[in-house]
Amino acid sequence: MTEMRWSHAAAWPARIVDPDPATGLVLRSMRMRDAQAWRDARERNRDWLAPWDATAPPGAETDTPLTLRRGLRQLLRLADRGEAMPFVLEVDGAFGGQVTVNSVLRGSAQSASIGYWIDQRFAGRGLVPRGVALAVDHCFGPGRLHRVEIAIRPENSSSLRVVEKLELREFGYAPRYLHIDGDWRDHRLYAITPEECPGGLRARLA
Repeated sequence: MTEMRWSHAAAWPARIVDPDPATGLVLRSMRMRDAQAWRDARERNRDWLAPWDATAPPGAETDTPLTLRRGLRQLLRLADRGEAMPFVLEVDGAFGGQVTVNSVLRGSAQSASIGYWIDQRFAGRGLVPRGVALAVDHCFGPGRLHRVEIAIRPENSSSLRVVEKLELREFGYAPRYLHIDGDWRDHRLYAITPEECPGGLRARLA
């Protein structure tokens, strides 16, 4: 079977700078050398992020524990095959979080989903909506995708504010959708297509 890859050279790897220089925000491709900064940020924000973190459901564990470097290597392999775009959310040159385009489908779907988190020290500055907007615009541009979805737990008010600011359309509710924080959790589902934001999502946010 032929491996899927990004059809446009500008899609990946990528570096996307927020047009507003005051934010200091850059989305860039994740690299193996980001492993330590990723670990430090996750350790620093363990309690803040734990309620929203994906977990392995019973029976899904493998005999080989998934180390940070192995997990990152797998993620970068998916990126090389055109199945994901893991971005570092960089703030004033510092590792500030992650915006990941994943579950890329081609064929008649041309779709993907997006997940995101930010270091608490950078929270409250409107950086996540900007980062998600930049990622979505990249998906619809060089990524040549047609639909992007975001699934959010109903209890996650901070994440819900992101899609509200971006004016994403809510299209459904998925009971017991993902295994989060140790159990199967309900999610609200949001989506956007390029027809809904002809000027780009970043422009809509501005």
